[in-house]
Amino acid sequence: MILDEEPRKRSTNHELGCDLSAISSDELQHRIALLEAEIARIRAEIDRKEAGRKAADSLFAPRV
Repeated sequence: MILDEEPRKRSTNHELGCDLSAISSDELQHRIALLEAEIARIRAEIDRKEAGRKAADSLFAPRV
């Protein structure tokens, strides 16, 4: 197989602020999907941590 005919591997890395002009539309759509999945994962972790903090606050809150 000629090197030019080998399928390109998609990059799973995205650097904030990088030059996007040389990236295809399909690759940009793929990057958006990856970033949206990562945002959802981060939001889920924030929700989990806030729920833990609220539980601790209610357990250790001064009783009036």
